[in-house]
Amino acid sequence: MADYDYDIGVIGGGAAGLTVTAGAAQLGAKTLLVEKEDKLGGDCLHCGCVPSKTLIKTAKVYHQMKNAEKYGLPRAAVQAIDFSNVRQRIMSVIAAIQPHDSPERFCSLGARVEFGNGTFIDDHTLLLNGTPRSAKTWVIATGSSPAIPPIPGLDATPYITNKDVFYLDSLPESLIVLGAGPIATEMAQAFGRLGSRVSVVQRSNQILSREDQDMADEIMNVLGAEGVTFHLNAQVKGVKNIGNEREVILTQGNGTTTSLKAEKLLVAMGRSPNLDGLELKNTGIQFDRKGITVDQRLRTSRRHIFAAGDVTGAYQFTHAAGYEGGIVISNAVFHLPRKTDYTFFPWCTYTDPELASIGLNEKRAKAAGIKYSVWTEAFKDNDRSRAEGEHVGKIKMLLNEKEKPIGVQICGPHAGDLINEWVAALNGNIKLSTLASSVHPYPTLGEINKRVAGNYLTPKIFSEKVKKGLKFFFHLKGRARCD
Repeated sequence: MADYDYDIGVIGGGAAGLTVTAGAAQLGAKTLLVEKEDKLGGDCLHCGCVPSKTLIKTAKVYHQMKNAEKYGLPRAAVQAIDFSNVRQRIMSVIAAIQPHDSPERFCSLGARVEFGNGTFIDDHTLLLNGTPRSAKTWVIATGSSPAIPPIPGLDATPYITNKDVFYLDSLPESLIVLGAGPIATEMAQAFGRLGSRVSVVQRSNQILSREDQDMADEIMNVLGAEGVTFHLNAQVKGVKNIGNEREVILTQGNGTTTSLKAEKLLVAMGRSPNLDGLELKNTGIQFDRKGITVDQRLRTSRRHIFAAGDVTGAYQFTHAAGYEGGIVISNAVFHLPRKTDYTFFPWCTYTDPELASIGLNEKRAKAAGIKYSVWTEAFKDNDRSRAEGEHVGKIKMLLNEKEKPIGVQICGPHAGDLINEWVAALNGNIKLSTLASSVHPYPTLGEINKRVAGNYLTPKIFSEKVKKGLKFFFHLKGRARCD
């Protein structure tokens, strides 16, 4: 039997890699963690989830200050922001979380942490800083980076991505956002609220293209009312650097050409797996431009090499990476054949209002040929939502032909928190009658979950058949007259 330096080697110090490292080390596996950057935490901590949600909160508070009269308060004298202060707050939040993702913590758990660019020599050996490191099992969790599209002129035009946008020296007077996915949409609203003039360019006919259009349009309408301009069905023909501004040339759906100019250009048109420099050809594993090919146990074509997180090109979320890290531990350390299951996988876009989803929406149900019915409840009919001045959005529940929930989407205040009740209900196979009959505190936004379940049950409970049965057995007299 070959003698390797480590039981398990992990490449990438983001959510997936850190989950595997912590679990494997604590279970007694001799573990090596390799990270190419100078800090652990990955995109999520340094240029993703943490800084974006920090910025979003700052922008929301500023937006509320500017709209104090909406809440019965006197108009506030709001000054223009100093983005250096915003940036400092973002960095302070990152710094507060960093110790949890520090080399010292993982060393204390029993893992070895090394920084540098690793290159595979063969399927068991990584050349790291000139020294070969071998492991019986490898886990590739190198994440992803912003995809840079082949737009004419882009290579000669200064632009920013999610890696730069949180660390700007000053607030841009104007901003063009290429793309309208979650990152693009969140940043468009945040910078618009902080005072930038924002334009969003999208290739398709809706923003947040994975979502149902009626839900995505709710978000777009709110952002539009706040001043964000959208250019849908638009193809970018080229970009130019014109000194202090960037110019974007568009062709609209009707064939007309439009020129947009702004101080900053944010490229947010998807993600690409971080595979460069690994020399994966030396391992024999299968991969393409979308990512590393894995089976349901997250094994590559070489069974002792696993891949998890964004690098697979599948579900590019931090919570997906953490979940997949657990799947790898089950298979690589416990040797239990645990498979991934994304049937009721949740996600959320953190605009205001938020848009959260679990399971199938109408778009995916139609694509799968599944017959369904739709049940909704509006936030304007929720008393807590009214009290907080939130009138936009709804919850949408999809039932299959057997009248079982197959998916839920929530567009509204705190949707990302509200979807968690459905995470438990759908994964726990809880009946709608149980949810509808459960007592929720009043007044809370969470009552909307109970109400949409009740909407489905109400026609059954108050049906003519039930009324006739009650009248027959208990001699009820029927409707009272209103004089």
